[in-house]
Amino acid sequence: MFIRTERSIREFVHFYPVVSVILAINILLWLLTNVSHTALGELVYQYGVGHNISIYAKNEYWRLLTPVFLHANLGHVLFNSFALVLFGPALERMTGKVPFLIIYLLTGIAGNIGTYLINPQSIVPHLGASGAIYGLFGIYIYMTFKRRDLIDAQSAQIVRTIFIIGLVLTFIRPNINIAAHLFGFLSGFIFAPFILKQARPYYRPMFASDGGSSFDPNRWNKRRFLSRKTQKNLLWVVLILIVLFILLSD
Repeated sequence: MFIRTERSIREFVHFYPVVSVILAINILLWLLTNVSHTALGELVYQYGVGHNISIYAKNEYWRLLTPVFLHANLGHVLFNSFALVLFGPALERMTGKVPFLIIYLLTGIAGNIGTYLINPQSIVPHLGASGAIYGLFGIYIYMTFKRRDLIDAQSAQIVRTIFIIGLVLTFIRPNINIAAHLFGFLSGFIFAPFILKQARPYYRPMFASDGGSSFDPNRWNKRRFLSRKTQKNLLWVVLILIVLFILLSD
């Protein structure tokens, strides 16, 4: 589920348009607010960053949503983008484009609501898609307990391991928005039964010979593709890369 085998950016965008749009927004806004050094970039950051006291005193409720698309530095945007590329595509395919977008936004907002409830008069700014990313984890963790028809054993093992590592690092690393992680995860877990009600199992997409797209449920059983042992090893390589991204990102 989590090994990306698309042959090009075009193919990735074709099959996962919502994930692609979110990635593009994240990167473009990071370039605007962190690299461009323009008045527009400063304005977007000023009015888009999470700022609890502005919500509390000025009713600027849009700040519960806009921080989901803003990031502090290169490591921050790279890690969240990397996590979205790994865990977003399968879920977008399983739930559909609109439900996936809704759950991504809802869990991101839930993370910011949690941050606000913990300290509504905080003057410390916060930003990042971590709440939404942990919301996706919440949905996958729910699958491992209640919807095993949607997730294979290897993927379930990967999700549990990554979640445990992420949870530990949430509490031991400095400058982590603990409330956003926890509320994002809990909201994903709570919303999972509803978002997965009409979900269908994920099959890796492939291009048909006529240039269109099709799905082949038996694609990974064919001898010309990777063996199960190789796939399992690749999954653990992905896990190690994720941990390294977490440890090396600021």
